[in-house]
Amino acid sequence: MAVSVDAVYQRVLAILNKEQRGYVTPQEFNLFANQAQSDLFEQYFYDINQFGRVPGNSTEYSDMVTLLNEKINIFENAVVPTRPSLHFVPPTDLYRLGSVVYKNTTTDSFGVASTEKVEAERINANEFLYINASPLTKPKNIRPVFVSNSSGIRIYGDSEITDAAKVELQYIKKPAKVEWNYQMVFGEALYNSASSVNFELHAAEEVELVVKILELCGLLIKDINLYQVMNQEEQETIQQEKA
Repeated sequence: MAVSVDAVYQRVLAILNKEQRGYVTPQEFNLFANQAQSDLFEQYFYDINQFGRVPGNSTEYSDMVTLLNEKINIFENAVVPTRPSLHFVPPTDLYRLGSVVYKNTTTDSFGVASTEKVEAERINANEFLYINASPLTKPKNIRPVFVSNSSGIRIYGDSEITDAAKVELQYIKKPAKVEWNYQMVFGEALYNSASSVNFELHAAEEVELVVKILELCGLLIKDINLYQVMNQEEQETIQQEKA
């Protein structure tokens, strides 16, 4: 379940108005909202690396690695890539590449065809020269490899694989750009749900999003007290999670 961009904006405005600390425009909010979402999203990967080094909690719903994986799973995606030239091109919303999968089709002695998904092993370009030179390590359709660079991905089985229909990229996508959109009615900006884009983060992140956006608002309106209070609350939340 996504976090409502309108719910977060209204909470931010309510807190600013209650404390008489000024006003944040929709344009400013959208900038802060995307920064906050990006910060939280990228923090998942640092945290999962850290928590993965310590023993987990035996209670499923309080184990931090389990909770982080639940938040990251929202962004898991799979796609058949395009191949406009020599390389398969990753999707434009790629954040981290997971697995490159080759759909290997074989035919048994009765002429019955079957397809099995095989994960390709990632290797460096210079390694391919040595691996491909030896019959023992040469890539096969049942043991494919792939090379990735700034141009895209090349996959090798019995020969170089060029059929995009036989390839699947599993990856973590970037969060969609958040936008609180509106229409002007009698001089007031009224929320337009049809053209707005919600946060894609886990529903549990709503409070943290409000805190982070308020922290950025404190810098905008040059209210160091607001920034310090929100920053302190954020640090306390982080300490509680790591305790």
